[in-house]
Amino acid sequence: MFNYRLIAIIRRELREKLFSKSFILMTLLIPVFMFGIIGIQALLMAVGSEEKSSVQIIAGNEEIYNRIEKEISQLEFVKSGFYSVEYHQFDKTGLTNHIKNIKTKLLDNKITGIIFIPESALKDKKLEYYSSNPNNTNLFNKLRNPINKALVGIYFDKKSLTPDEVSFASEGVDFNGFRVSKDEKIEEEGYGNLVLSFLFTFLLYMSLLFTGTIMMRSVLQEKTSRVVEVLLSSVNSKELIAGKIIGTSVTAVAQMFIWLIPIIVLISTTWFVLPPEVMLKIKMWHIGYFLFNYLVGVVTFLGLFAAAGSIFDNDQDAQAAVWPIMMLIMIPFFIAMTMTTNPDTGLIRISSLVPFASLMIMPSRLTLIEVSWFELSLATVINIATMFCMFWLGGKIYRIGILMTGKKPKWSEVVKWLKLKN
Repeated sequence: MFNYRLIAIIRRELREKLFSKSFILMTLLIPVFMFGIIGIQALLMAVGSEEKSSVQIIAGNEEIYNRIEKEISQLEFVKSGFYSVEYHQFDKTGLTNHIKNIKTKLLDNKITGIIFIPESALKDKKLEYYSSNPNNTNLFNKLRNPINKALVGIYFDKKSLTPDEVSFASEGVDFNGFRVSKDEKIEEEGYGNLVLSFLFTFLLYMSLLFTGTIMMRSVLQEKTSRVVEVLLSSVNSKELIAGKIIGTSVTAVAQMFIWLIPIIVLISTTWFVLPPEVMLKIKMWHIGYFLFNYLVGVVTFLGLFAAAGSIFDNDQDAQAAVWPIMMLIMIPFFIAMTMTTNPDTGLIRISSLVPFASLMIMPSRLTLIEVSWFELSLATVINIATMFCMFWLGGKIYRIGILMTGKKPKWSEVVKWLKLKN
Protein backbone atom coordinates (compact mmCIF):
# COMPACT_ATOMS: atom_id res chain seq x y z
CA MET A 1 0.00 0.00 0.00
CA PHE A 2 2.72 2.48 0.99
CA ASN A 3 4.83 3.12 -2.08
CA TYR A 4 6.52 6.10 -3.69
CA ARG A 5 3.32 7.11 -5.51
CA LEU A 6 1.28 7.23 -2.28
CA ILE A 7 4.05 9.14 -0.52
CA ALA A 8 4.12 11.63 -3.41
CA ILE A 9 0.36 12.24 -3.02
CA ILE A 10 0.76 12.71 0.75
CA ARG A 11 3.59 15.20 0.19
CA ARG A 12 1.44 17.06 -2.34
CA GLU A 13 -1.43 17.36 0.17
CA LEU A 14 0.90 18.48 2.95
CA ARG A 15 2.49 21.07 0.68
CA GLU A 16 -0.90 22.43 -0.37
CA LYS A 17 -2.44 22.43 3.13
CA LEU A 18 0.13 22.28 5.93
CA PHE A 19 2.44 24.88 4.41
CA SER A 20 -0.22 27.15 2.98
CA LYS A 21 -1.32 30.62 4.07
CA SER A 22 -4.84 29.32 4.67
CA PHE A 23 -3.51 26.82 7.24
CA ILE A 24 -1.78 29.60 9.16
CA LEU A 25 -4.82 31.85 8.99
CA MET A 26 -7.23 29.11 10.07
CA THR A 27 -4.95 28.07 12.92
CA LEU A 28 -4.93 31.63 14.22
CA LEU A 29 -8.50 32.62 13.41
CA ILE A 30 -10.43 29.61 14.76
CA PRO A 31 -9.43 30.28 18.43
CA VAL A 32 -10.08 33.99 17.91
CA PHE A 33 -13.45 33.16 16.35
CA MET A 34 -14.33 30.77 19.18
CA PHE A 35 -13.39 33.15 22.00
CA GLY A 36 -15.00 35.98 20.04
CA ILE A 37 -18.31 34.12 20.03
CA ILE A 38 -18.03 33.46 23.77
CA GLY A 39 -17.11 37.09 24.43
CA ILE A 40 -19.91 38.48 22.28
CA GLN A 41 -22.41 36.16 23.95
CA ALA A 42 -21.22 37.23 27.41
CA LEU A 43 -21.37 40.88 26.36
CA LEU A 44 -24.87 40.52 24.97
CA MET A 45 -26.02 38.78 28.14
CA ALA A 46 -24.45 41.49 30.29
CA VAL A 47 -25.94 44.29 28.20
CA GLY A 48 -29.32 42.58 28.09
CA SER A 49 -29.36 42.08 31.84
CA GLU A 50 -28.63 45.77 32.49
CA GLU A 51 -31.70 47.23 30.82
CA LYS A 52 -33.51 49.93 32.81
CA SER A 53 -36.95 48.93 34.01
CA SER A 54 -40.00 50.50 35.58
CA VAL A 55 -41.81 48.00 37.79
CA GLN A 56 -44.95 48.18 39.89
CA ILE A 57 -45.22 45.79 42.83
CA ILE A 58 -48.75 45.24 44.11
CA ALA A 59 -49.18 43.59 47.50
CA GLY A 60 -52.25 41.68 48.59
CA ASN A 61 -52.21 43.08 52.14
CA GLU A 62 -50.47 45.70 54.24
CA GLU A 63 -48.04 43.29 55.86
CA ILE A 64 -46.71 42.15 52.49
CA TYR A 65 -46.63 45.75 51.27
CA ASN A 66 -44.45 46.94 54.18
CA ARG A 67 -42.02 44.03 54.05
CA ILE A 68 -41.63 44.11 50.25
CA GLU A 69 -40.99 47.85 50.24
CA LYS A 70 -38.35 47.43 52.94
CA GLU A 71 -36.49 44.64 51.10
CA ILE A 72 -36.69 46.04 47.55
CA SER A 73 -35.71 49.60 48.52
CA GLN A 74 -32.39 48.30 49.90
CA LEU A 75 -31.25 46.90 46.54
CA GLU A 76 -28.42 48.79 44.86
CA PHE A 77 -30.00 48.88 41.41
CA VAL A 78 -33.12 50.39 43.00
CA LYS A 79 -31.20 52.93 45.08
CA SER A 80 -29.29 54.06 41.98
CA GLY A 81 -32.53 54.57 40.08
CA PHE A 82 -31.68 51.92 37.50
CA TYR A 83 -34.89 50.13 38.48
CA SER A 84 -37.86 52.39 39.15
CA VAL A 85 -40.24 50.65 41.56
CA GLU A 86 -43.72 51.71 42.63
CA TYR A 87 -45.62 50.01 45.45
CA HIS A 88 -49.40 49.56 45.69
CA GLN A 89 -51.82 47.54 47.76
CA PHE A 90 -54.81 45.96 45.98
CA ASP A 91 -56.84 42.81 46.10
CA LYS A 92 -57.52 40.80 42.94
CA THR A 93 -60.40 43.04 41.87
CA GLY A 94 -58.37 46.18 42.46
CA LEU A 95 -55.53 44.65 40.45
CA THR A 96 -57.83 44.04 37.46
CA ASN A 97 -59.05 47.63 37.50
CA HIS A 98 -55.51 48.95 37.90
CA ILE A 99 -54.30 47.00 34.87
CA LYS A 100 -57.15 48.44 32.79
CA ASN A 101 -56.15 51.96 33.80
CA ILE A 102 -52.47 51.59 32.89
CA LYS A 103 -52.83 49.16 29.98
CA THR A 104 -51.62 51.75 27.47
CA LYS A 105 -48.43 52.34 29.47
CA LEU A 106 -47.80 48.60 29.63
CA LEU A 107 -48.24 48.24 25.86
CA ASP A 108 -45.97 51.26 25.23
CA ASN A 109 -43.33 49.83 27.61
CA LYS A 110 -43.49 52.92 29.80
CA ILE A 111 -44.12 50.42 32.57
CA THR A 112 -42.08 47.22 32.23
CA GLY A 113 -44.48 45.08 34.22
CA ILE A 114 -46.63 44.53 37.30
CA ILE A 115 -45.73 41.99 39.97
CA PHE A 116 -48.74 40.91 42.02
CA ILE A 117 -48.05 39.25 45.40
CA PRO A 118 -51.37 37.88 46.74
CA GLU A 119 -51.92 36.85 50.34
CA SER A 120 -51.84 33.22 49.20
CA ALA A 121 -48.16 33.70 48.33
CA LEU A 122 -47.41 33.38 52.04
CA LYS A 123 -48.40 29.71 51.69
CA ASP A 124 -47.47 28.70 48.14
CA LYS A 125 -45.06 31.51 47.03
CA LYS A 126 -46.87 31.83 43.70
CA LEU A 127 -46.67 35.31 42.18
CA GLU A 128 -48.26 36.83 39.08
CA TYR A 129 -46.49 38.97 36.50
CA TYR A 130 -48.36 41.15 33.99
CA SER A 131 -46.49 42.66 31.06
CA SER A 132 -46.30 42.88 27.28
CA ASN A 133 -43.17 40.75 27.78
CA PRO A 134 -44.17 38.08 30.33
CA ASN A 135 -40.86 36.16 29.88
CA ASN A 136 -38.50 38.77 31.32
CA THR A 137 -36.01 36.38 32.91
CA ASN A 138 -33.57 39.16 33.80
CA LEU A 139 -36.18 40.94 35.90
CA PHE A 140 -37.24 37.69 37.58
CA ASN A 141 -33.64 36.86 38.51
CA LYS A 142 -33.08 40.30 40.04
CA LEU A 143 -36.25 40.37 42.16
CA ARG A 144 -36.79 36.67 42.98
CA ASN A 145 -34.46 36.51 45.98
CA PRO A 146 -35.51 39.76 47.73
CA ILE A 147 -39.20 38.92 47.31
CA ASN A 148 -38.57 35.41 48.64
CA LYS A 149 -36.68 36.88 51.59
CA ALA A 150 -39.61 39.18 52.37
CA LEU A 151 -42.13 36.32 52.27
CA VAL A 152 -39.93 34.11 54.45
CA GLY A 153 -39.52 36.98 56.90
CA ILE A 154 -43.29 37.41 57.21
CA TYR A 155 -43.74 33.67 57.64
CA PHE A 156 -41.27 33.49 60.54
CA ASP A 157 -42.31 36.73 62.25
CA LYS A 158 -44.62 34.79 64.53
CA LYS A 159 -42.07 32.06 65.20
CA SER A 160 -39.98 34.17 67.61
CA LEU A 161 -36.82 33.96 65.48
CA THR A 162 -34.01 36.50 65.39
CA PRO A 163 -33.32 38.49 62.18
CA ASP A 164 -30.14 36.43 61.64
CA GLU A 165 -32.09 33.20 61.86
CA VAL A 166 -34.66 34.50 59.42
CA SER A 167 -31.88 35.58 57.05
CA PHE A 168 -30.33 32.11 57.24
CA ALA A 169 -33.68 30.43 56.59
CA SER A 170 -34.29 32.54 53.47
CA GLU A 171 -30.94 31.72 51.86
CA GLY A 172 -30.57 28.93 49.36
CA VAL A 173 -27.98 26.14 49.53
CA ASP A 174 -24.75 26.09 47.55
CA PHE A 175 -23.13 22.85 46.35
CA ASN A 176 -19.36 22.33 46.27
CA GLY A 177 -18.47 19.27 44.21
CA PHE A 178 -15.64 16.90 45.19
CA ARG A 179 -14.25 14.41 42.70
CA VAL A 180 -13.86 10.85 44.02
CA SER A 181 -11.56 8.66 41.89
CA LYS A 182 -9.84 5.31 42.24
CA ASP A 183 -6.22 6.41 42.23
CA GLU A 184 -6.31 9.98 43.53
CA LYS A 185 -7.19 11.76 46.71
CA ILE A 186 -10.55 13.46 46.97
CA GLU A 187 -10.30 16.99 45.56
CA GLU A 188 -12.72 19.86 45.26
CA GLU A 189 -14.01 20.28 41.72
CA GLY A 190 -14.22 23.73 40.15
CA TYR A 191 -15.58 24.66 36.78
CA GLY A 192 -12.26 24.40 34.91
CA ASN A 193 -13.02 20.93 33.54
CA LEU A 194 -16.50 22.05 32.55
CA VAL A 195 -14.97 24.82 30.45
CA LEU A 196 -12.47 22.32 29.04
CA SER A 197 -15.27 19.93 28.10
CA PHE A 198 -17.02 22.72 26.20
CA LEU A 199 -13.70 23.64 24.54
CA PHE A 200 -13.03 20.06 23.41
CA THR A 201 -16.55 19.69 22.04
CA PHE A 202 -16.45 23.00 20.19
CA LEU A 203 -12.99 22.34 18.69
CA LEU A 204 -14.06 18.90 17.46
CA TYR A 205 -17.27 20.27 15.99
CA MET A 206 -15.69 23.20 14.16
CA SER A 207 -12.62 21.31 12.97
CA LEU A 208 -14.50 18.28 11.63
CA LEU A 209 -16.92 20.50 9.71
CA PHE A 210 -14.22 22.77 8.29
CA THR A 211 -11.79 19.98 7.43
CA GLY A 212 -14.49 17.86 5.84
CA THR A 213 -15.80 20.77 3.76
CA ILE A 214 -12.28 21.60 2.57
CA MET A 215 -11.76 17.98 1.52
CA MET A 216 -15.08 17.89 -0.36
CA ARG A 217 -14.29 21.08 -2.26
CA SER A 218 -10.75 19.94 -3.02
CA VAL A 219 -12.05 16.71 -4.58
CA LEU A 220 -14.78 18.61 -6.42
CA GLN A 221 -12.32 21.16 -7.77
CA GLU A 222 -9.96 18.46 -9.01
CA LYS A 223 -12.86 16.74 -10.75
CA THR A 224 -14.34 19.81 -12.44
CA SER A 225 -10.92 21.14 -13.52
CA ARG A 226 -9.90 17.68 -14.91
CA VAL A 227 -6.77 17.70 -12.74
CA VAL A 228 -7.81 14.32 -11.37
CA GLU A 229 -7.52 12.79 -14.84
CA VAL A 230 -3.88 13.89 -15.00
CA LEU A 231 -3.23 12.51 -11.50
CA LEU A 232 -4.88 9.18 -12.32
CA SER A 233 -2.52 8.77 -15.24
CA SER A 234 0.31 8.39 -12.71
CA VAL A 235 -1.42 6.84 -9.67
CA ASN A 236 -4.51 4.68 -9.18
CA SER A 237 -7.66 5.91 -7.47
CA LYS A 238 -6.93 3.97 -4.25
CA GLU A 239 -3.57 5.66 -3.84
CA LEU A 240 -5.00 9.07 -4.69
CA ILE A 241 -7.84 9.00 -2.15
CA ALA A 242 -5.64 7.39 0.52
CA GLY A 243 -2.93 10.02 0.02
CA LYS A 244 -5.43 12.87 0.18
CA ILE A 245 -7.00 11.56 3.39
CA ILE A 246 -3.67 10.84 5.10
CA GLY A 247 -2.16 14.20 4.11
CA THR A 248 -5.23 16.17 5.22
CA SER A 249 -5.44 14.18 8.47
CA VAL A 250 -1.82 14.96 9.35
CA THR A 251 -2.51 18.65 8.70
CA ALA A 252 -5.66 18.61 10.83
CA VAL A 253 -3.98 16.86 13.78
CA ALA A 254 -1.02 19.26 13.61
CA GLN A 255 -3.45 22.16 13.71
CA MET A 256 -5.34 20.68 16.66
CA PHE A 257 -2.06 20.08 18.53
CA ILE A 258 -1.16 23.76 18.10
CA TRP A 259 -4.54 24.77 19.54
CA LEU A 260 -3.99 22.49 22.56
CA ILE A 261 -0.49 23.79 23.38
CA PRO A 262 -1.79 26.33 25.97
CA ILE A 263 -3.68 23.56 27.77
CA ILE A 264 -0.63 21.28 27.67
CA VAL A 265 1.47 24.07 29.20
CA LEU A 266 -1.11 24.69 31.94
CA ILE A 267 -1.30 21.06 33.06
CA SER A 268 2.38 20.14 32.67
CA THR A 269 4.17 23.15 34.20
CA THR A 270 3.87 25.53 37.12
CA TRP A 271 4.62 28.62 35.06
CA PHE A 272 1.00 29.72 35.30
CA VAL A 273 -1.07 29.27 38.45
CA LEU A 274 -4.83 29.27 37.94
CA PRO A 275 -7.33 30.03 40.71
CA PRO A 276 -8.50 26.86 42.47
CA GLU A 277 -12.01 27.12 41.03
CA VAL A 278 -10.69 26.97 37.43
CA MET A 279 -7.91 24.40 37.86
CA LEU A 280 -7.80 21.76 35.11
CA LYS A 281 -8.03 18.26 36.63
CA ILE A 282 -6.78 16.24 33.65
CA LYS A 283 -3.58 14.39 32.77
CA MET A 284 -1.41 14.28 29.68
CA TRP A 285 -2.92 10.98 28.57
CA HIS A 286 -6.29 12.75 28.29
CA ILE A 287 -4.72 15.09 25.72
CA GLY A 288 -3.16 12.09 23.97
CA TYR A 289 -6.49 10.31 23.83
CA PHE A 290 -8.20 13.45 22.54
CA LEU A 291 -5.67 13.81 19.69
CA PHE A 292 -5.87 10.12 18.79
CA ASN A 293 -9.66 10.24 18.89
CA TYR A 294 -9.58 13.34 16.70
CA LEU A 295 -7.34 11.58 14.18
CA VAL A 296 -9.81 8.70 14.01
CA GLY A 297 -12.69 11.14 13.60
CA VAL A 298 -10.95 13.11 10.86
CA VAL A 299 -10.16 9.98 8.82
CA THR A 300 -13.74 8.77 9.33
CA PHE A 301 -15.38 11.91 8.02
CA LEU A 302 -12.80 12.77 5.35
CA GLY A 303 -13.69 9.54 3.55
CA LEU A 304 -17.37 10.50 3.56
CA PHE A 305 -16.80 14.11 2.49
CA ALA A 306 -14.41 12.99 -0.28
CA ALA A 307 -17.07 10.56 -1.51
CA ALA A 308 -19.67 13.35 -1.57
CA GLY A 309 -17.34 15.59 -3.55
CA SER A 310 -16.52 12.89 -6.08
CA ILE A 311 -20.06 12.12 -7.27
CA PHE A 312 -21.16 15.69 -8.06
CA ASP A 313 -20.10 18.23 -10.67
CA ASN A 314 -20.72 21.49 -8.79
CA ASP A 315 -20.47 22.84 -5.26
CA GLN A 316 -24.19 23.58 -4.94
CA ASP A 317 -25.26 19.97 -5.55
CA ALA A 318 -22.52 18.66 -3.25
CA GLN A 319 -23.50 21.03 -0.41
CA ALA A 320 -27.14 19.93 -0.67
CA ALA A 321 -26.23 16.24 -0.60
CA VAL A 322 -23.68 16.46 2.21
CA TRP A 323 -26.28 17.32 4.89
CA PRO A 324 -26.72 13.70 6.07
CA ILE A 325 -22.97 13.60 6.74
CA MET A 326 -23.01 16.94 8.54
CA MET A 327 -25.86 15.72 10.75
CA LEU A 328 -23.54 12.95 11.99
CA ILE A 329 -21.40 15.77 13.42
CA MET A 330 -24.12 18.19 14.50
CA ILE A 331 -26.35 15.78 16.45
CA PRO A 332 -23.48 14.52 18.70
CA PHE A 333 -22.48 18.17 19.24
CA PHE A 334 -25.93 19.05 20.58
CA ILE A 335 -25.95 15.92 22.76
CA ALA A 336 -22.51 16.79 24.13
CA MET A 337 -23.76 20.26 25.09
CA THR A 338 -26.25 18.64 27.49
CA MET A 339 -23.36 17.23 29.54
CA THR A 340 -23.11 20.51 31.44
CA THR A 341 -26.10 19.39 33.53
CA ASN A 342 -25.14 15.74 34.07
CA PRO A 343 -22.36 13.93 32.16
CA ASP A 344 -23.44 10.48 33.32
CA THR A 345 -27.05 10.18 32.17
CA GLY A 346 -28.24 7.15 30.25
CA LEU A 347 -28.34 9.14 27.00
CA ILE A 348 -24.74 10.31 27.42
CA ARG A 349 -23.45 6.85 28.35
CA ILE A 350 -25.13 5.22 25.35
CA SER A 351 -24.13 8.01 22.95
CA SER A 352 -20.49 7.71 24.03
CA LEU A 353 -20.50 4.16 22.65
CA VAL A 354 -22.46 4.81 19.44
CA PRO A 355 -20.52 5.10 16.13
CA PHE A 356 -19.89 8.72 15.05
CA ALA A 357 -21.41 10.15 18.27
CA SER A 358 -18.68 8.55 20.39
CA LEU A 359 -16.01 10.55 18.56
CA MET A 360 -17.27 13.78 20.09
CA ILE A 361 -19.00 12.72 23.30
CA MET A 362 -16.44 10.37 24.87
CA PRO A 363 -13.52 12.89 25.02
CA SER A 364 -15.75 15.54 26.60
CA ARG A 365 -17.28 13.05 29.03
CA LEU A 366 -13.79 11.90 30.02
CA THR A 367 -12.91 15.40 31.22
CA LEU A 368 -15.93 15.57 33.56
CA ILE A 369 -16.10 12.11 35.16
CA GLU A 370 -13.95 9.02 35.57
CA VAL A 371 -14.84 6.64 32.73
CA SER A 372 -14.08 2.95 33.18
CA TRP A 373 -11.30 1.45 31.06
CA PHE A 374 -13.80 -1.01 29.63
CA GLU A 375 -16.03 1.77 28.29
CA LEU A 376 -13.03 3.72 27.02
CA SER A 377 -11.57 0.66 25.27
CA LEU A 378 -14.94 -0.30 23.81
CA ALA A 379 -15.48 3.22 22.46
CA THR A 380 -12.00 3.18 20.92
CA VAL A 381 -12.62 -0.15 19.20
CA ILE A 382 -16.00 1.05 17.90
CA ASN A 383 -14.48 4.27 16.58
CA ILE A 384 -11.58 2.51 14.86
CA ALA A 385 -13.93 -0.02 13.28
CA THR A 386 -16.16 2.83 12.08
CA MET A 387 -13.10 4.61 10.66
CA PHE A 388 -12.04 1.59 8.58
CA CYS A 389 -15.61 1.04 7.34
CA MET A 390 -16.02 4.67 6.28
CA PHE A 391 -12.51 4.74 4.77
CA TRP A 392 -13.41 1.69 2.69
CA LEU A 393 -16.87 3.01 1.76
CA GLY A 394 -15.62 6.51 0.93
CA GLY A 395 -12.80 5.11 -1.18
CA LYS A 396 -15.18 2.84 -3.05
CA ILE A 397 -17.60 5.66 -3.89
CA TYR A 398 -14.67 7.91 -4.81
CA ARG A 399 -13.26 5.40 -7.29
CA ILE A 400 -16.66 5.08 -8.97
CA GLY A 401 -17.74 8.71 -8.98
CA ILE A 402 -14.55 10.69 -9.60
CA LEU A 403 -14.60 10.20 -13.38
CA MET A 404 -18.37 10.27 -13.82
CA THR A 405 -19.96 13.44 -15.18
CA GLY A 406 -23.37 14.50 -16.46
CA LYS A 407 -26.68 14.05 -14.66
CA LYS A 408 -26.68 14.62 -10.90
CA PRO A 409 -26.84 11.17 -9.27
CA LYS A 410 -29.14 10.26 -6.40
CA TRP A 411 -27.95 8.40 -3.32
CA SER A 412 -30.05 5.42 -4.42
CA GLU A 413 -28.04 5.33 -7.66
CA VAL A 414 -24.80 5.47 -5.70
CA VAL A 415 -25.93 2.39 -3.73
CA LYS A 416 -26.61 0.60 -7.03
CA TRP A 417 -23.11 1.49 -8.23
CA LEU A 418 -21.66 -0.10 -5.12
CA LYS A 419 -23.70 -3.27 -5.62
CA LEU A 420 -22.69 -3.53 -9.26
CA LYS A 421 -19.04 -2.92 -8.34
CA ASN A 422 -19.19 -5.77 -5.85
